[in-house]
Amino acid sequence: MKGFDILPVLTVRAKTSPFWLWVLNRALGRVVPFNRPHGFELLEIRDDIIRTTAPYRRVNCNHVRGIHACAIATTAEFSSGFLLLTKLDPRRYRLIMSRIEVDYHYQAKRQIVSMSSISPAILEKELYEPLRTNDSAVIRLESSVTDLSENSIAVAFTTWQVKRWDTVRTKL
Repeated sequence: MKGFDILPVLTVRAKTSPFWLWVLNRALGRVVPFNRPHGFELLEIRDDIIRTTAPYRRVNCNHVRGIHACAIATTAEFSSGFLLLTKLDPRRYRLIMSRIEVDYHYQAKRQIVSMSSISPAILEKELYEPLRTNDSAVIRLESSVTDLSENSIAVAFTTWQVKRWDTVRTKL
């Protein structure tokens, strides 16, 4: 969990600075090593919107030279998960994806961008309010994935379980 300690500070700085966005992306490559070889990165951080990207590169492609369905889904998961991390302290809360549903519309033959957003009202009702009285909460976020020509590539619905770290019990 140590790597997550710096994310809140970097995220605030990255909202207004291209340099700090670059630093945050490098830090995320260390904290989430799975994403590094695929080139998944944050493009934009706003209060209620996160935009992430995946490049069109060989490691992300399938046998017909389109971006692989799993790379598209992971880009959407990344944007919705990071959006939640901007709303919670990752030192206090654990996020774990419990479900993802993806509807694919168009073959991605170039870089893709995923956008996730959430309103303050939904955050309050589905996340903050349940966490005040329960150890965990479940929230479902939508991400839209497009290519650079604005073609709709996919829409993903990611369900997240949010739980306080002090209540997490794992078996080894």
